[in-house]
Amino acid sequence: MAIRGGEFERIRSVLSEADPEEPLTAREILDLLEEHGEEFESAHQVATVLGRRARSGEIEVIEDQPYRYRVGGER
Repeated sequence: MAIRGGEFERIRSVLSEADPEEPLTAREILDLLEEHGEEFESAHQVATVLGRRARSGEIEVIEDQPYRYRVGGER
């Protein structure tokens, strides 16, 4: 699975537009992406992109079951 540089920006854009009140699972984010016409292969791909950005602090990962994600700077 190739990770392209623009994937995070696409995810962040959709999350910004949707403005979720709570952190979302990768599956919930994938569903939102699809509703907005963005194609991703799987929830795993979404989690991989977000997990990489968590290292820089742009994403908060709530290590619950399942993991939930919040874009940095949100609520």
